[in-house]
Amino acid sequence: MPLLDAAQAQKHVTVNEALVRADTFGAGRVEAQDLTTPPGSPGDGEAWIVASGATGVWAGHDGEIALFLNGGWEFAQPWTGARYWVAAEAALTVWTGAKWVSGLVAASPGGATTVQRVVEIDHILATGASSVTAGTIPDKAVVLGVTGRVTDAITGVTGWSLGVAGATTRYGSGYGTALGSFAHGVSGQPLAYYGGTALEITAEGGSFTAGTIRLAVHLQEISAPV
Repeated sequence: MPLLDAAQAQKHVTVNEALVRADTFGAGRVEAQDLTTPPGSPGDGEAWIVASGATGVWAGHDGEIALFLNGGWEFAQPWTGARYWVAAEAALTVWTGAKWVSGLVAASPGGATTVQRVVEIDHILATGASSVTAGTIPDKAVVLGVTGRVTDAITGVTGWSLGVAGATTRYGSGYGTALGSFAHGVSGQPLAYYGGTALEITAEGGSFTAGTIRLAVHLQEISAPV
C-alpha cells in the first residue's frame, strides 16, 4: 500500500491508489492464472496471477499478482496461504509458498498436496448404441462420483446409462432424455483410476441420434513432496 509523505500535495491520488489496491487484493478475485502475456484490454483494477514463463511486461513476475492500475501494471508477491477466486476456472487457488494450487484441501511442509476438483465437459453424443468421451478422468484420480445434465434433448432412445468401459452403469442408469434431465452417480466408495479414462454413455431403448450432455467428474488428486 502506498503511504502519504509529510506535507504531500494531491494526497487524494495516493489515497485513491491505496483504496483500489485494497479493493482488488481484499476482494480475493483474479481473472485467470494461465496467461504468460498481459491481456489485450484489461480493466482498471482487474488482477491476474502471472503464469510460469511470462514474457513482455510480465517477464520476471512468475507467480505474482499483476494488477492493472492507472493504465499500467503493478505486481505483488503473494503470501503463503493467499487464496484467490479464479473467475475463468470458477475455482479457488492457494499459494503454498512455492506454487499456486487450485482446489487445495491440505498441504504438507514438504509440499505434498491433496486437491479436490471437478472436471467438466460438454459431450455431443455420437449416433449409435453408445458414445465415448475423450479421456475425461485423469490418471491416478480418485473419483467420488460423476454427475451430468442434458443440455440438448437426447433423441432416438428412451433413456441412457453412464459409466466406463467394462462397467457401463457404474454411475447410474435409466436417466431421462429431456432437456434439463440430470445424472447423479456416486461411487460406492472412492474409486482410483490408473491412466486417463473415458466415460461411456450407453443407449437404452434404441440408439442415439442426437443430444448433448454436460458431464462433471468429482475427484481428488494427490501429489508428492517437492
